[in-house]
Amino acid sequence: MQTPVLSDVLVAAEELWPESLAEDWDRVGLVVGRLDAEIDRIMFAVDPTLEVIDEALEWGAQLLVTHHPLLLKGVNSVAATSGKGRAVHRLIEGGCALLTVHTNGDSAVGGVSDVIADALGLTDVQPLVPAALGLVEEGIGRVGLLPGVEKLGDLAARIFLQLPAVAGGVRVAGDKDALVHKVAVCGGAGDSLFDAVRASEADVYVTADLRHHPASEAREARVDGKPFLIDLSHFASEWLWLPVAAQALGNVLADQGFEAELAVSATNTDPWDFILTPGTRLA
Repeated sequence: MQTPVLSDVLVAAEELWPESLAEDWDRVGLVVGRLDAEIDRIMFAVDPTLEVIDEALEWGAQLLVTHHPLLLKGVNSVAATSGKGRAVHRLIEGGCALLTVHTNGDSAVGGVSDVIADALGLTDVQPLVPAALGLVEEGIGRVGLLPGVEKLGDLAARIFLQLPAVAGGVRVAGDKDALVHKVAVCGGAGDSLFDAVRASEADVYVTADLRHHPASEAREARVDGKPFLIDLSHFASEWLWLPVAAQALGNVLADQGFEAELAVSATNTDPWDFILTPGTRLA
């Protein structure tokens, strides 16, 4: 087995998460790095924060793969006077490349929403919004069936136990004893997909970052109480994909005759540190 160079890893990543699956507004692909640089350690993370970059460099990574882009909007300077500029300098000075796998990682088979669907044990899974370019299994979000009928509260508790611990926990809209069977999921912010969720006739929608007005309007629009809503942390919903993605990349590299050590960041990049609820006291 040989140590791959960055260009070899990019070929493997393109096989798993084709850039053609990315949304038009998205910015995916290589952000920092030399194509001929040897890559024997790769770390996966949700966000390319300075803390994550320091963790990757301390571990000795030559490549950091993140779900969220560092430079989603256009910039005219990467001077080390801003957070993003410091991130670029830290990566280059530390000899670590940065690859973004964002909405192409959402849409692809085995992507973020597929991992959530698998974690819930869904069957007959289909894309919530099929990809314009890609396989019939590819697209944003997923919808499928639970093995049997389940109480909404039990489903929410089951999801909660599989997520990394975050301050916001899991929020639910609906009667905890209501029965659900058909589930729509979307890792990350999914409140733009309510029309597709309603069209799918899902009993419950599992996603993240639900804002007040879209969530309130969704509750007002429902006739039979459905779809119920389960709102996750954006970070937590996408973190589930990281171990699966790392293993998938390792497998493709091995099939191509390459070997690299892969790891998942241990840094929690959820932006919230604590939450107050009725009855909470701060010492």
